[in-house]
Formats: sequence, structure tokens, C-alpha cells
Amino acid sequence: MTATDDVRVVGGAADDGPLPPAPVEGVVCRCMDATVADLQGAWDKGFTELELLKRSSRAGLGPCQGGACLPHVRSWIAARTGGEAPPPFTARPAARQITLAEAGAEVVVLAARSVDGSYDRKVSLDDAEWRTLLGNLKRVQDLVGEHGLRASLHPHVGTAIEDRPAVYRLLESSDIPLCLDTGHLVIGGTDPLELLGSAAGRVDHVHLKDVRLPVAATVSAGGTSYIGAVRQGLYAPLGDGDLDIAGIVAALEAASYPGWYVLEQDSALYAAPPAGAGPIDDVRRSLEFLARL
Repeated sequence: MTATDDVRVVGGAADDGPLPPAPVEGVVCRCMDATVADLQGAWDKGFTELELLKRSSRAGLGPCQGGACLPHVRSWIAARTGGEAPPPFTARPAARQITLAEAGAEVVVLAARSVDGSYDRKVSLDDAEWRTLLGNLKRVQDLVGEHGLRASLHPHVGTAIEDRPAVYRLLESSDIPLCLDTGHLVIGGTDPLELLGSAAGRVDHVHLKDVRLPVAATVSAGGTSYIGAVRQGLYAPLGDGDLDIAGIVAALEAASYPGWYVLEQDSALYAAPPAGAGPIDDVRRSLEFLARL
């Protein structure tokens, strides 16, 4: 290899992006079951350099070679020292692809997508196709459960479970939990609050979106493509659109919803926005809204 040769990094361990909050307890490296206590134990022995900390605690030595855990380890070191995070350690290709369960996932979110994956084509099923769908969902539920995970079906634009009749037929015909996506439900004609009133116990994953209803109506009527509607401002920061996000969260909390709230802000950019503007500002405003609830 010469000095002019390109070096291709394989795996995520060398990625140097924004870091997550520093972990304070529990498992850090799912591959090796290395915990915050293991990091602290290695640190107390004097292994304060990243490579030595990795070898002593075993965090980052598993199949994914630090692709999943390294940002958390670097964040922990930065919090421990009060300084900057150390640069990533030498990247190595993953020994093998780790499973979702090994990565610490809890939920596998499914969608009954169309053959071509289009968001702009309605998918209607006859009775025989419904039987096929329900049978396949049951098989996936069983498979996912064998790995300690839960399957959740996401009603979604451009899939077989999009409109209100399909959502309620699924609820009546299957016991699969729902991923409640406030935006996709509204576009498909389902009121999230109405759904929560009758089936809050079926929800085990949530995608929070606020929607500008006049724009959503153009998608529902087929007058605008989904991406076209996104460009027209389909989604607003939480609290700035037409949905009762506070009421939806309150209904979920009243039902003792135990899962994640995932903030989703679909955007379509023509160019990079100025620093601090664009989608990042929408996210900031959404988090501020949620913090006030």
C-alpha cells in the first residue's frame, strides 16, 4: 500500500459522530454483557486509555467490534474525565452481523408493505390474502418471540394496513400489538385518540408526529404524493400541527403504556440548512413541547 492509496473503513467503530448521553448503569456492550460497573472496575485499575479500557472491560470485543457500544464507552470516558471524548479506536470489520436481540432491541416493527414499496399506491386485500397476511404475522410473532423480542405492526401509508377498516380488521383478527404512528394513522383515516379509546392496550410502540391536516388530506385523496406532501410541510414540530399530541400522550400514560416514544420528523431537503436550523430546530422544539407536558 502506498501513501496515496485510499483506506476503506469497515464497520461502525471508527465513526466519529455525535455521542449519546453517558451511561450511568447497566449493560454498555450487549455482545459481551459488559456493564458500567465493568468499565469502572477497569478504570480503577488504571486502564484509562480507550484501548486498554476496552481490553480490560471487554466492551467492544464482541462480534460487532464496537460498532454498537463504542459511542457509549467514549461518552462514559468523557463524563468521567470532564474532558473531550477520546477518538474512536481502530476500526475492524464485524466478526459477524449481530442480531437485534444481541444489540439490545426490544421491539421489531413490521409493515405489510406493497410489492414495490410505494407510499403512493393503495394496497387492498381480499379475504384469502387477509388469511395469508394473518398467518405470516403469527409466524413472525413466534419467531421474534423465540429471541426475546416483541413484534409490532405499523399501520403505514402505502401498505395493506393503512386505512381505518384495515386497522380495525387487524385488531379484531389478530393479537399482534400495534405501533401507533400518529401521522400515518391520520393520513389513513384513523383518529389516534379514538383508537386509544378502544385499544390502548394493544399499543406497544409509538411514533409521534404532528400533522398539518389540510396537507394530509391531499395525500389521503391521492392528489399529492407522500414525498410531495412532506415537501409542503405535512409534518410540524410537536404542538405546532393540528393533532392533539398532548391528549394522545395523556391517553397512553393513563393506559400505563410502557414503551418508547419515538420522535419522527420526516423532512425533504433541497440543500443543507444553516447551522441550528431546519430539522434539528424542529426536533428541538418538539422536545421542548414534550418536556412541558
